[in-house]
Amino acid sequence: MKVRLGNANIGLLHYLGLWTVVAAVFGAQELLRDIVDDHHVWSLWDYTRWGMVQWYTWAALAPWVFRLAERYPIRAPLRLRGLGKQLPLSLGITMLAMVIGAMVSTLFEPSDFIQQLWYFVGQHFATGLLTYWALFAIQQAMAFHEEKSRRELEASRLTAELAQSRLRALKSQLQPHFLFNTLHAIATLLDEDTLSAEDMLLRLSDLLRAFLEDYDGQEISLKRELVLLDLYLGIQRTRFKDRLTTQIYVSPDTLPCAVPSLILQPIVENAIRHGIGERVGADCVEIECRREGDSLCIDVRNRNSTLEADTSTKKGHGIGLSNTALRLRELYGDEAQVRLEMIWPQGVICRLRLPFREIEEPDESPEVVIA
Repeated sequence: MKVRLGNANIGLLHYLGLWTVVAAVFGAQELLRDIVDDHHVWSLWDYTRWGMVQWYTWAALAPWVFRLAERYPIRAPLRLRGLGKQLPLSLGITMLAMVIGAMVSTLFEPSDFIQQLWYFVGQHFATGLLTYWALFAIQQAMAFHEEKSRRELEASRLTAELAQSRLRALKSQLQPHFLFNTLHAIATLLDEDTLSAEDMLLRLSDLLRAFLEDYDGQEISLKRELVLLDLYLGIQRTRFKDRLTTQIYVSPDTLPCAVPSLILQPIVENAIRHGIGERVGADCVEIECRREGDSLCIDVRNRNSTLEADTSTKKGHGIGLSNTALRLRELYGDEAQVRLEMIWPQGVICRLRLPFREIEEPDESPEVVIA
């Protein structure tokens, strides 16, 4: 059997034990007072009985006090309306405690009920009133703590939902960007090479189908990411033919690592667009994945591109790189970074640093060829 105090449930034995301790403490206080004041000292049983009558009465009334405190709380800022209800309630419940105590004491004392009532009012009314307000304060503190915990949980949930919404917004911005660029590339080949345009359409269809069917969540394994990237690179190789070559170097222990979905496609797209997309000649795009301590390091290099002296890591490199930086910040905070650097004698490298964390997913994707 349990006693309910607000939202807390206390076992009956523990509850009675707590009030027994209170009764024993006050009984001992009465005994010491009589000894110090040189009054008549009663037996230990008398002091124990008086304490039990007084405090077991409050033990019975405490659940009522908690319910009244819950129904008529006093919230900050202090309002007379809430106080106006609690003041008469505190007086009424305290008087009820005096009546109950007097009735029970009549069974053990030679005096009648009226005499016992006057005794309880004179000796215990102030203590009883303080007891009511102490119980009220405990209930309010428990309610405040519960409300604070609920608000913190709600704030945490809203923060997570906001982050997910921002990630979805970034991702929805990225996909049309990639799709429009790819469709534009296909359109340029329709009159020049119909077979190549059809091949690109088929690869694009495979890429979108793989993404829509297999992707669930913000992260996938690096292995799955490389499969999606290979579909994209197939489209670009068809577009640029012999002008574009690609090389992928992957450390086997990095394949299960979690990465944001489609994190590499916009970086590789930038490398191609700012390389052979703007300059004559051939280009080689290299992707290297390795582990360094607790970080997954991914480098994307292209040899036929350059950075101006006043170009930052984001300026002039389109939606893809900006979204990449924002997605990394939302998912990993300061644990991840992306930056652009020049490489000697010519070219640009985009460096990604992510927390190394493995992810489990069904092993149904095609094998990745490790160069």
